[in-house]
Amino acid sequence: MELEVKREKLVLRAGTQKFEWHIEPRYWRMPAIWISLLFVLPIVIYFVNPSLLPTIIDANLLAAIAIPLGWMTIGTGRMNFGPQFYIAAGGYAAALCSIHLGWGPAPTLLVALLTGLFFGILMSPLSIIAGGLYYTLLTLLFPLVFLEVTFIYTDIFKGDVGLFGILPLISIGNFTLNQFLICMLALIIMLIYLLIVDKLLRSKFAPQMSAINDDEEVAEAMGVNVKKVKIISFTIPAVMMAVIGWFYAHYYGTFAGITYLPLAFMLKILMVSMIGGRVQIYGNVIGGYFIAGLELALIMVLGDYSSVVFPIILLVLLLTLPEGLFGLYRKRRYREYLPTLHVRR
Repeated sequence: MELEVKREKLVLRAGTQKFEWHIEPRYWRMPAIWISLLFVLPIVIYFVNPSLLPTIIDANLLAAIAIPLGWMTIGTGRMNFGPQFYIAAGGYAAALCSIHLGWGPAPTLLVALLTGLFFGILMSPLSIIAGGLYYTLLTLLFPLVFLEVTFIYTDIFKGDVGLFGILPLISIGNFTLNQFLICMLALIIMLIYLLIVDKLLRSKFAPQMSAINDDEEVAEAMGVNVKKVKIISFTIPAVMMAVIGWFYAHYYGTFAGITYLPLAFMLKILMVSMIGGRVQIYGNVIGGYFIAGLELALIMVLGDYSSVVFPIILLVLLLTLPEGLFGLYRKRRYREYLPTLHVRR
């Protein structure tokens, strides 16, 4: 093992493997500042106004859903309109095991992971055999079918009432401190997802996804295993979304498909991706906080009318900010640190 310290990076050589870490400020300065702010924000809110902690939790979870959805979109070249299916699958699996078997968050997390893996592998061929409108309709249909199943088999899923009596995610006797710890856990999960996808987009895997986005036939002629890339890019994000369902189930202590499976929840997730910055993983973080904060502000100011004004504001932002909120930052900072991948299908 050999460590080299160069001007702009550290290089670690271990046998035939080589690992590099950029140490120039231009590579780590802005991410370090933003991550620090994300950790400081819940601490400040905990001491100033703890009632805002659920909003921060919601923002982190929305971003944690949109980030793997962005990977799925980039890797398959197709937009999945049913990410809430995997959230519901993971949530119901965790809830049922917690209620009927008395399992806590740790063992049900494994169940949610396996459930997401099962459905991810089962549905991943759709990204290969279906394209365009057919893929969109199929991915849109699955959550709606699942929702109907929850109403048909009410003895299992309890219909619109949902499952209740799920063991809490964190329970130390102090409600406010529980909320703070859950908020930090949601932030950590989101940052882990961000790190995974960031490393992916800096790896040799990224040009293969880019080639598939440009032209699948040309990519295959160049030696890219298109089917393998699509299946991986579909399955692993599905597992990551199922974990968020596990989080929702244990966080609220109840889980109902009517909350997560309808189109309204799907549109919120898509708005996080689009307004944050059209399949930009850092933009998803901005989008998650913006959507959660805007929704709370409108409810506080307009009350019941917020449900009407909220989609109007989102529509205006989509029309006026074609590159999303993250696009405003990119216009000032033109240097690209990540490959720009365009979804063409």
